[in-house]
Amino acid sequence: MDKFRTLFQHFQSSSESVMNGICLLLAMVTVKLYSSFDFNCPCLARYNALYGLGLLFTPPIALFLCGLLANRQSVVMVEEWRRPAGHRRKDPGIIRYMCSSVLQRALAAPLVWILLALLDGKCFVCAFSSSVDPEKFLDFANMTPSQVQLFLAKVPCKEDELVRNSPARKAVSRYLRCLSQAIGWSLTLLLIVLAFLARCLRPCFDQTIFLQRRYWSNYVDLEQKLFDETCCEHARDFAHRCVLHFFASMQGEMRARGLRRDSACRGPETAEKPEPPEGLDGGSGKAHLRAVSSQEQVDHLLSTWYSSKPPLDLTASSGLWGGGLSHRAPTVVPGTRASPHTNV
Repeated sequence: MDKFRTLFQHFQSSSESVMNGICLLLAMVTVKLYSSFDFNCPCLARYNALYGLGLLFTPPIALFLCGLLANRQSVVMVEEWRRPAGHRRKDPGIIRYMCSSVLQRALAAPLVWILLALLDGKCFVCAFSSSVDPEKFLDFANMTPSQVQLFLAKVPCKEDELVRNSPARKAVSRYLRCLSQAIGWSLTLLLIVLAFLARCLRPCFDQTIFLQRRYWSNYVDLEQKLFDETCCEHARDFAHRCVLHFFASMQGEMRARGLRRDSACRGPETAEKPEPPEGLDGGSGKAHLRAVSSQEQVDHLLSTWYSSKPPLDLTASSGLWGGGLSHRAPTVVPGTRASPHTNV
């Protein structure tokens, strides 16, 4: 169990490891989907191209969108691009770096699908069988143009009676399959060369800007994670204190009613003030969270975080951010009943 916890914490702290794992998983799913897909060309002149090209490009578009949805940095990138400048300037270079990183991972699975489809050749044969020049093949010399078009549309369906055991069908299918595989291998070689050049030539350039953009893109991602975690911690502590405050108030009312009933029989007695529950005001380690103690302050904090994020300077004075949250405010969420002897 400890090993799984350590592995989970590693993935949580390393966004690149998570994204690379998701990218590899999508690529493996793509291979499995294509291998289990039952391809059936309609073998109709009007629909062959639509079906073949649709099967060649529609699943990659869906896989590309899935890659964008699975990549958390895509949302962080859009938020960084759309946020108001506020007290922190926006660097277009960081946004471009994040966009490049997101696109590289999101394009992996679509490229795998396209390469598999081209190397297999079925989609290409179905899409372009009706577009083959019949003059390249001698078997079509004795056919009328309408017969040629009908024959070419039936090329992907080798079990059809019109083209079964026909040398012309085999020739056209072999020609289109070889062309598809040539395009697939050329595209594969091009991608490998581009990746090789990018890896080999990158150290030849100045790495300062690259390191800066990589650092700040990771910073933006981690900052958003830590802010969400801190908000969850504050919400949990805030709800805990509000619930304790509510029960303390109700306990005071119940004691007051009990004393009034007892005074009718035994005479007046000195009412004991209920003590606030333990942990209501303790925990000095959460002073930075407990300073925000009302709904208005929470709303102001969240709007301030979005509209004008703090400058990236830890030596700056905190007065810029402390003024709006340092004043005392009601500590009870609207809807709870306050008690004269309890404090949150």
